[in-house]
Amino acid sequence: MSYGMHYLKGAVDCHVHTCPHLNGRSANIFESVRQAAAAGMRAIGLMDNFMNSSGYAALAAAELGHLGIEIFGGLIMQPTAGGVTYEAARNAVDYGYGPGTGARFLSLPTHHTKAVARREGRTGLYLEAAFGVHESGKVPDPVPAIIDLCAERDIVFDCGHVDGWEAVALAEEAKKRGAARVRTHAGGYDTQTIETLVSLGAYCEFSFFVLTHATQVGLTHVDQEKHRAPSKTVQDLTPKIRAAGDKAIVSGDAGIYLLPPPVEAFREFLVLLETDGFSEAELRVMSSTNPADLFRIGSFAA
Repeated sequence: MSYGMHYLKGAVDCHVHTCPHLNGRSANIFESVRQAAAAGMRAIGLMDNFMNSSGYAALAAAELGHLGIEIFGGLIMQPTAGGVTYEAARNAVDYGYGPGTGARFLSLPTHHTKAVARREGRTGLYLEAAFGVHESGKVPDPVPAIIDLCAERDIVFDCGHVDGWEAVALAEEAKKRGAARVRTHAGGYDTQTIETLVSLGAYCEFSFFVLTHATQVGLTHVDQEKHRAPSKTVQDLTPKIRAAGDKAIVSGDAGIYLLPPPVEAFREFLVLLETDGFSEAELRVMSSTNPADLFRIGSFAA
């Protein structure tokens, strides 16, 4: 047995990419569910840049629910998944096999944002069409209505891959509108921004992917463009995780064929964090308690 398997008992990896993709996967959805169940995990969250993953989650739960692991999904509002529209969001929250299914999160784009486009040196129509918060800090329509939908359904509003100041503006809007469940992807933010997000009640997620060799290559996404994620070290992430405090979440963000299957990637991440000074109690809060609270694990029984 590999060292650190005990960390997976009861853990929740809320960021698993084993849905069908243009790039090869290290496991399919059924395999990733079986592996997570065998490791004693409590839940996994499927993320997909092409469609609402709650349909896949509902199918996997129907077939493998007897294994005792909760499987949930949601919508990343990329152009191929309907874009940032209220219609796409509204359909997503009820998409599944009846009560207990449907999107557990609604996410702004993870690739088609102005933040990512600028980082990659894109210009013209691509940049213009990408999602972004207005320079004034005004959150554009229809995002306020989508936030209201998250508040109404008590599901997660995910800020997507935006700049730190945009995440703050979105978290402020969510708080103003009564949306209590907010996820930000904070690995690239400075500690002051992270502290501000925490003060607004947002959870800050930190993923294993950015620490891996998969950042060395461009990976194909929805319109055949090649994205390369900025590479970081665990020493880069540690002060950010510390700044997030009791709102920190860690995830695998694995599924790409260049990395081990998600369960193994998550184990490696937790062991790596242990070597950089995080206690077992801290790791359990970040990998189990916080994601379970954010996504209401155990509250969506059919």
